[in-house]
Amino acid sequence: MGSKKIIVLYGGESSEREVSLESGKNIYIAILELGYEASLIDYPNDFTPAILQEHNYVFIALHGQDGESGALQDYLLKCGIEYSGSNSAACLKTWNKARCKEALKANDIATPRWASIPELSEDYANLSLLQQEMFTPSYPLFLKPEEDGSSIDVFKILHQQDMLDAIKNCTNKIRPFILEESIDHRELTVPILNGECLPSVEIITSESFYNYEAKYLRDDTQLIRANLSPDEQKRLDALCIKTFHALGCKGWARIDLLQDLDGNFYILEVNTVPGMTSHSLFPSSAKIAGLDYKSLVREIIEGA
Repeated sequence: MGSKKIIVLYGGESSEREVSLESGKNIYIAILELGYEASLIDYPNDFTPAILQEHNYVFIALHGQDGESGALQDYLLKCGIEYSGSNSAACLKTWNKARCKEALKANDIATPRWASIPELSEDYANLSLLQQEMFTPSYPLFLKPEEDGSSIDVFKILHQQDMLDAIKNCTNKIRPFILEESIDHRELTVPILNGECLPSVEIITSESFYNYEAKYLRDDTQLIRANLSPDEQKRLDALCIKTFHALGCKGWARIDLLQDLDGNFYILEVNTVPGMTSHSLFPSSAKIAGLDYKSLVREIIEGA
């Protein structure tokens, strides 16, 4: 398949390492089956600059800080190596949730209101301390780290005791978080591949929201084609394409969003290195569109 000699970078040092290991292995197998020359490299453990000299394309399968913060993309650009997905500037806008929301707001794209907090302490169980310009928080709401993925340290907060429990159970309190208003009705995701929307997917879970358990461990989580009216689908696709371009994304990305009871859509976040595990949303949507896993990987590579 062409002259591409591909490195699949996977693993990383973030809380999403295990997810990245599965994504990377799946992608690597597909690449070999497509007929490309390829190497599977655990980053940063087995990565050296010399490896780049033997390849001319990097498939980034690193979730979290290592693959989505923009630092790796900037490095590969300086090395003159082609890679999958968005560039450093887009990753910088999307990886940090508060920064992403600010960019969405600047482009008149609806997103749930939020308040930023520098780190977690029991003082923040008193919401009166959090009256900020963005909004005055009130229950229910979500607590999320500004920088992390796979719903690590994300909690749905219904009352003050939930907040205290979240602070107690959080794996890493010493980092910035956001408190985000809760919009209940439907949880949706729209993968974008080479500038076009794949079928929108509705997430149905027995958990309180689409958390780590629902994403990777439970077998009863349903990922189904969203049942939307033609008008809703048109508005949704237009919104996701606008978001994709407004944030400077390229190649592939996944737009996560909510729909309220009145039919309004709200962008939650943009994932520049979507999961590619057996439970992941992007390949599930591609399958609905008639694109099998191997064909999806080919489209990502050839569309770079």
